Amino acid sequence: MESLPSLIDGLYITLILTFISLVVGLLLGVGLALGRVYGNKIVSGICIGYIEIIRGTPLLVQLFIIYFGFPSIGIILSPIDAALLGLSLNSGAYQAEYLRGSIQSIPSGQMIAARTIGMNRLQSIKNIVLPQALRISIPAWSNELIYLLKYTSIVYIIQVRELTAEGMFIAAKTFKFIEIFAIIAMIYLVFTILFTTIIDKFEKKLRIPGIGAKETIGLRNA
Repeated sequence: MESLPSLIDGLYITLILTFISLVVGLLLGVGLALGRVYGNKIVSGICIGYIEIIRGTPLLVQLFIIYFGFPSIGIILSPIDAALLGLSLNSGAYQAEYLRGSIQSIPSGQMIAARTIGMNRLQSIKNIVLPQALRISIPAWSNELIYLLKYTSIVYIIQVRELTAEGMFIAAKTFKFIEIFAIIAMIYLVFTILFTTIIDKFEKKLRIPGIGAKETIGLRNA
């Protein structure tokens, strides 16, 4: 009970990191996915290069580069700003692949039909393709939310006082490592179940009958 206020403070930071990184990653992912699918060779190549570099390197290394490496080129970020940047850039690459799979799962005839009724390419993407792709990618996007929630525990390495870091400080003072980290594990589990339940209901409400996104399944582990 004495440790509860500190754990709540850490949980608040964890949730802030999760949701901001998820939203920024989504915006970045949309741009990368559209650039990869509809861009010219240069734009598509840049998007592919970014995605492959981010997905091919550990998040911890990316955080170290941002927090410890950027100061050498004159960019100094606070621990929480570095964590937000690292998590957002990492999430954006994965969300781009979820969205790319969703975009490519939409029948090409829909784009042709949109162009036939007078829409230009940008209008067709904005009004026909993208709304469907976002709905189709919700199951994979829910996985990203859960991954981000758990991945925030890594940022204690760069001195962010999130839930896991608060637990480490408390355990170091009390020497009750099992009790403290058992509580922390339960907190992560409760929020994982809560978020999964909410997004499952949201996904069922917005599901498009007859259209799925098998391509998006398992991309986080690819």
